[in-house]
Amino acid sequence: MKVKESKTVRSFLAIELKEDLVPKILDVQKEFKKINANIKYVPSENLHFTLKFFGNIDEDMIEDISNSVEKVIKDYSSFDLNIKDCGCFPNKNVIKVLWLGLDEGSPIKDLQKDLDVEFKKLGFKKERNFISHLTIGRVKSPKNKKQIRETIERLENIEIGQMTVSRICLKKSTLTPQGPIYEDIKIFELN
Repeated sequence: MKVKESKTVRSFLAIELKEDLVPKILDVQKEFKKINANIKYVPSENLHFTLKFFGNIDEDMIEDISNSVEKVIKDYSSFDLNIKDCGCFPNKNVIKVLWLGLDEGSPIKDLQKDLDVEFKKLGFKKERNFISHLTIGRVKSPKNKKQIRETIERLENIEIGQMTVSRICLKKSTLTPQGPIYEDIKIFELN
């Protein structure tokens, strides 16, 4: 008897960015590109808000994850996100990730918490300090850190705009030398 080998998929759950906001985000990236810094920018087609990064999972888990998402989102309707503010992780002295944030009152935090409760039942670790953000770039070295910090401070209160979230996507991430390629595994519509 042959044992069925299960394939693994690198995956995450995300909210995609609305197309009309992309030019404003590219403008923010352009401000950082004026600095001669070692930053790898997220391509426009890969911009998203991550609700949960699963890592490499067995393909068999996709159905369980999908069922958990379906269970949680039946309690959620479409909602608006207001994208604003520029910041970095972990802090301004050690800058690794450049991001844009959201209004504090956004339902995204509640949605993420409710999803996390279900994903924990499937064996995934709960997020400790979930901070809703849109990664726009990753700083690869401390080159010109002072200028990076000054640009973050100048853009700290930037207003990008509002979008309506009407669906969330389970995505596959294939790593390539040119960067990750994302594909939809499943799309979940909000009421």
